[in-house]
Amino acid sequence: MAREYIDGTEAIVRGALHAGCDFFAGYPITPSSGVLVRMMRELPKIGGMAVQGEDEIASIGMCIAASMTGRRPLTATSGPGISLYSENLGLAIMGEVPLVIINVQRLGPATGGATTGAEGDVQFVQWVTSGGLPMVVLSPTDVATSYWLTTVAFRLAEKLRIPVILNTSKDLVQTMETVDVSAWRKVEVEPRKAYAGGAPYLPYRFDELGDVPEFLPVGAEHQVRFTTSMHDEKGNLTKKPAKVDRTFRHLQQKILACQDELVLVDRDHQDGALTLVVASGVSARSARAAVDRVRSDGGKVSILTVYSVWPVPEQAIRNAAEGMSRIVVPEMNVGLYRREIERVLPGLEVIGVNRVDGEVLTPGEIIRTGRLGGAIG
Repeated sequence: MAREYIDGTEAIVRGALHAGCDFFAGYPITPSSGVLVRMMRELPKIGGMAVQGEDEIASIGMCIAASMTGRRPLTATSGPGISLYSENLGLAIMGEVPLVIINVQRLGPATGGATTGAEGDVQFVQWVTSGGLPMVVLSPTDVATSYWLTTVAFRLAEKLRIPVILNTSKDLVQTMETVDVSAWRKVEVEPRKAYAGGAPYLPYRFDELGDVPEFLPVGAEHQVRFTTSMHDEKGNLTKKPAKVDRTFRHLQQKILACQDELVLVDRDHQDGALTLVVASGVSARSARAAVDRVRSDGGKVSILTVYSVWPVPEQAIRNAAEGMSRIVVPEMNVGLYRREIERVLPGLEVIGVNRVDGEVLTPGEIIRTGRLGGAIG
């Protein structure tokens, strides 16, 4: 056992380094600046590079360029920065660029509360750019899962050649915890599918829609085209309907084809329970405490913690809700993920427990508003 007293920022940085991150670019913005500072401190020690860009647009642009030369990049920002990242996130999707983005949520809109916690970016990070294609978004609940999900984010980004967002929050990155770092979960990150040689290199070639194109760094001995426009397998701009349709569906299908690996949930079912709590992010911590308190008083309630918020793990939610009559969704927003639960579970009563004053939801609020005190099976 190796116990340390650290915060979520340190866990994210350690997770990134374990995952092989060797490039970071970012711009200071509360409450994500700690990631920038620590990456600038740690990356040079291992031969990596960390840059403080002149702004958010430049920073994510540097990360895209670094990724296309074979680097494994990370960037970090908060809500206003994600707004500025939007166009380049679309470029990363279109160009099939592996990239991990840390979004440290704070109270919005606009400047909102720079030092105030919230979970108001839940829908924003899914629909952050034009096109309507699915984003992969992961949501930690504490220091340990911040480390684990950072490694998962890099694995998925590299495997699928996509941008992946880790949607954390001010309360998670700045909260100190005593944790057993030797027991942390993690995954190994494999190299991108490399160009095998032989046939002429086609930067966007795939056979089945769910295939991921081979990767060859820009600057290699073969020509590598990179474009922000709809393109064919050579990377040339095209408006031919058949090629446009095939490319667009490929960008969607390569994510959906990996659905099993994208479903990350923790289900704690109690026999006889008629109420299910569905929670993510920092609110899941209070939800866990509320469930434990109700159970200690003789109540029966189940809980599903969702770590992979996008794409929505629909079947896992349906499985957890089987036999339930009431669903409780605690969030530090106006009920953004509750909309997804209502869509996935039509006909069931869905109760939102919401707080938008910058304070963390308490177990007592979840018990009272969610009517968990009477959750006797």
